[in-house]
Amino acid sequence: MISKIKIPVIKCLWNILLFIPFVHSISAQNRTEEEKTIRLNEVTVTSNAPDERIKSLSMGVEKLSAKEIKQLPALMGEVDVLKVIQLMPGVHTVSEGSSGYSVRGGSPDQNLILTDNSTVYNPSHLLGFFSIFNNDVLKSAELYKGDMPMKYGGRISSLLAVSTKKERPDKFGGTGGIGLISSRLALEGTAGEKTSWLAGGRRSYADLFLKLSSNKDLRKSAVYFYDFNANLIHRFSNKDVLEVNGYYGKDHFEAQPGVFYYGNGAASLSWKHVYSYKLFSSLSFNFSDYNYALESKLDDVQAIWTSGLRDYMLRMDFSHEIDDVQNMSYGFTSTLHDIRPGHVSFMGSVDYRISNFKALEHTVYWGGERKLSESFAFKCGVRVSAFQNMGKSTVYTYDESYRASDSTTYKAGKIYNTYYAVEPRSGFVYRMGAEASIKGNYVHNVQFMQLAGNSASGSPLDVWFMAGPNIKPQVADMFSAGYFKNWRNNMYESSVEFYYKDQKNVIDFAEHSSLLMNEKLEGEVRSGKGRAYGAEFMLRKNKGSLTGFVNYTLSRSERTVAEINQGKTYVSPYDRTHSLNIVANYALSKKFILSAIWVYATGNPATYPSGRFEIEGEYYPIYSGRNEYRHPDYHRLDLSMTYIPGSDSKKRLKGEWNVSFYNAYGKKNPWMIHYSQDMETGRPYAEMIYLFGIVPSLSYNFKF
Repeated sequence: MISKIKIPVIKCLWNILLFIPFVHSISAQNRTEEEKTIRLNEVTVTSNAPDERIKSLSMGVEKLSAKEIKQLPALMGEVDVLKVIQLMPGVHTVSEGSSGYSVRGGSPDQNLILTDNSTVYNPSHLLGFFSIFNNDVLKSAELYKGDMPMKYGGRISSLLAVSTKKERPDKFGGTGGIGLISSRLALEGTAGEKTSWLAGGRRSYADLFLKLSSNKDLRKSAVYFYDFNANLIHRFSNKDVLEVNGYYGKDHFEAQPGVFYYGNGAASLSWKHVYSYKLFSSLSFNFSDYNYALESKLDDVQAIWTSGLRDYMLRMDFSHEIDDVQNMSYGFTSTLHDIRPGHVSFMGSVDYRISNFKALEHTVYWGGERKLSESFAFKCGVRVSAFQNMGKSTVYTYDESYRASDSTTYKAGKIYNTYYAVEPRSGFVYRMGAEASIKGNYVHNVQFMQLAGNSASGSPLDVWFMAGPNIKPQVADMFSAGYFKNWRNNMYESSVEFYYKDQKNVIDFAEHSSLLMNEKLEGEVRSGKGRAYGAEFMLRKNKGSLTGFVNYTLSRSERTVAEINQGKTYVSPYDRTHSLNIVANYALSKKFILSAIWVYATGNPATYPSGRFEIEGEYYPIYSGRNEYRHPDYHRLDLSMTYIPGSDSKKRLKGEWNVSFYNAYGKKNPWMIHYSQDMETGRPYAEMIYLFGIVPSLSYNFKF
């Protein structure tokens, strides 16, 4: 018999942040989708039209501005675009407080995340409690749930494209905030008539509070993050613009007996050119870097473990308006992937290194839209990709039991394996008057990069690995259809979308697999097929004192892998049968704004011990089939109030106070369930670990 013992793990956030790292288990797509007018002298993106969801050919798209993101309650006072994305229909958080998310039953690594066109491989700060995106420097965020713009690919579930501010400011100014956990500041200005710039940074300061602790060990500990964004835009003329974007962020955790840190870097250099009022181009070079390190020192024995990956991408995109009823986008990308799986050094002399893995990924694409009548329009396109594994590398051959039986070493620069992929995409919209439409689409997506992780919630120590001779690329075919309806001059929006996603070569791992520092990682991989299907319902109110939305998702996500669960179909770790999100903002006056979020979701799938057996007085658990049980259902209420004392003031410096309560009624949602047995009686028991009770926060935000 299994009993539950509830354990409040963090009455203080810092304790768990210090503990977790040291646990061993430790173009431009068609302009109807992005913008109708491109003004290169200002490089702006126009606001979404009120009826865009009705007339656009895109489906499964959620577009958010920085202003919309700012209005919602935040965890510990920090506004977070990824937490808002998790409130969208078909999107689920993978665990309490995490920045990881699942889209339509897919895993987090099946989501392509971009910041100014540079790939982000780990979007989290403080192990997932915050994301790397600073809302003060953001312009917008766009989520595409499978039906991505034609110029993007490489993932089979979704695209999240985050853009920083690009508008030319009228004068020098800034925004910022001071909170209980972190503070931030963003500045923008001009340098002459043709150049503008933006710079913003954040820093948390939990480490400062630890210095005040009466505990000697805590005073020597540290936990903090910082990040920095910058861009520079120079307008040579109305036809040519040069744009430079950069991001760097790092997390640092320090406690006896070691130090753990990880960080992201991203940069892009782009040149945008206008050939005519119908033809535009963007040539860009994009760089991304993710790395982490764990340093420990016990009895004067020092060990350092490092890992990371880098991408170097060159891309050329064209947006071409043929006439009033048709337009096209086309271009190419070429990327060098460089993965450094792991390097361990003892005392600076004894080294153990997993060989680096490199690959080239090339893509050419074409897509077009055509309007056949006032009521009907369609789009179609295709991406053609080549993925080439490149030496220097050692490739193992595995037998039927997944044991390495042979190996081949390839010299540096040698192309030893190539995959080709053709990815067609199509869709249509049929308008039923001015306020309603029916849409449908089909997409075929291919993914060559995937993540090896021991938990569904993700970890900074997870390792990315490539398709290769032993690992086929993941493939997904998704069909979707929907009905969209607006009322009362677009005050209300509603929609219902249905989808079915068929997956091949879906990745899972053998029971008790070893994923870290394993040069034979491919021997732990098990692949099979999967499917996900569901319905998403949305109702949104856009105008008036009360605004917000309600959405509900009914879904199913399954996998079938021959070597797992005796070959029987099982639900994936990201299956959520029911998900309900209610978001409301109410303006009491110009000075007071109230916000509330209530979320509900079916509990995460889990594998529980279903029995036990005894051998010479020792008891051993017998586990159920893969993901046969579930954690308790998840629900939570967040509340916030914003006070704007100088809402009518003409002073340049304006400020506002925000007080918020995360998990306002103190629901103890399970973060982890641990199984053990009483040492004296041998009786099994379960411990439920939860992260948060009620979390209040106070922050002051300002603008000048």
